[in-house]
This record gives sequence, structure tokens and C-alpha cells, in this order.
Amino acid sequence: MNQPSTFISAQVLSAKLGRSDVVVLDASWYLPGDQRDPQQEYLDQHIPGARFFDIDAIADPDHNCPHMLPSARDFAESVAALGVGCDTEVVIYDSKGLFSAARAWWMFQVYGHHAVEILTEGLPGWLAAGLAIESGQVTAVRAESKFVPERQSGWLADLESVRLAIEDDRTLVLDARSASRFAGEEAEPRPGVRPGHIPGSVNCHYASLLTGDPTRLKPLVDLEVVLTALGALSAESVITTCGSGISACLLALALHELGRSPVAVYDGSWAEWGGRPDCPIARG
Repeated sequence: MNQPSTFISAQVLSAKLGRSDVVVLDASWYLPGDQRDPQQEYLDQHIPGARFFDIDAIADPDHNCPHMLPSARDFAESVAALGVGCDTEVVIYDSKGLFSAARAWWMFQVYGHHAVEILTEGLPGWLAAGLAIESGQVTAVRAESKFVPERQSGWLADLESVRLAIEDDRTLVLDARSASRFAGEEAEPRPGVRPGHIPGSVNCHYASLLTGDPTRLKPLVDLEVVLTALGALSAESVITTCGSGISACLLALALHELGRSPVAVYDGSWAEWGGRPDCPIARG
């Protein structure tokens, strides 16, 4: 718990705007039911100089699950086009305060770029502070230093590693979905995906780690209480999962803030597991 925080305040970021070694990324993303267009909202207003990090586009185009992690080569090319080099300080935000920014942060962790911060309270916090905004597209200039991805396997779990984990008492699988989805009491939003959860997994709705409006992580002492009660701080290893790999990254972020990292995120999450007839499920 003594490691530096991942978060940066609006005031500190404001003083860094315009520096060639700092790139700001809007990683807003919404659930289909929100009926919001993050890219249009970015064009309408964003932090000056910010580029749009499209979670649905910076993804594996050949996988049948949504926004799966792209290959190292594709990720490197995508972020290089946004102006990110190996020496770049990256600051990420979203339009909810704290939600999908955690996914973009996690993607950088997987590929070994750790000079990444998340804006406290996101765009809403920036606006509340009365700081400048702009609209329209931003033309990114490629960084002088080339982004070279170095895959960090400890941050990523696939289906087979989860199969092994549920047979291993030393590994805790944490599910960030709501209690009703975890219990299988409501239909899944994606066609062909069964309701329920991974056998042996434990529910930790991501909202239980957030506070405020706009949202931000709860104080570390409160996070510690929640995650200790679930066994997440005593387990030998932890894998986080959710509906499609977005909110699972919030659980990984919270554990990281408590000094527990790397934390593996099951990228395919329930969209993959629940859609596979050969994967066991539990309900209740």
C-alpha cells in the first residue's frame, strides 16, 4: 500500500498539457443499454489535446468476443498512431469518472508500459474544476521514441488458465458483475450466453469498490476491508472476470492500488465462458 498512486489530479494534469512527452487519452466506453456514443461525445468535448482511445477498435478483429486484447503488434501500432512512444507519460480518463479508463490502463500494463495514470474523477471532475475543454478531432503526432510492447503475462488470463484455476484452491476468481447476474437470476445481454457464473468464483460487484458522483475508487482502507473479506488479499493468486473484460479491470486496478499486482484479468470473461457449452456454470 506504499506504492505511488495510479491517479493524477485535474490540477496536476492541467499543468502538464502541451508537453510533448505527455499524451492524454479519452477511453470512454459504454454498455449497449446506455445508448451513448463515446466517440461522438469525445468530438463534442474533450480535454485539450486528448486523443480518443477506441476500446472496441483497439482489439482483436478475429475473435468472436467483444473488444478482446489485440496482438502486441496491433496494440503498438494503434498507440503509436495516438502519439505514444516508449518514453511517453500516458494519462487516461473516461466520461463516467472511473469506469472504462481502467480497461485502457490494464491494456498498457499487459504490454509493459507502466508510465500510465488515470485522471481522478475523469472528465466530469475536469469540468467541475472549471478547466478548459475543446471539441473536434485531434491530429496526433507520432512520438520520437518507438513504442515497443513487452508482454507481461501476469496481467492476463485466458480460458484454459481459468479452467485450471477453478481446480486450484490457491487461486481466487473474482467476478465483477452484479449479484443478480452472478447468481444467474437475469438473462445475459449477449445472445447465446448462458446465465450464471464460473464454478467456485466469488462475486465482487465493481460498484462496491467505487464511491461518489463522478465515480472514483473508495479510500484504500475501505478497499482493503471489502477485498480482505472476499479473500482477495490472502489468496496466492487472483483472476478477475466480468461480462466482457471491462469492469474486471476495475477489480485489478483496486488490487493494484493495494499493492497486489500483477492481477490477471480474464479477457474473454463471461461473454466467452458463458457462451461455451463445454464450460461448466453454477447458479445461485
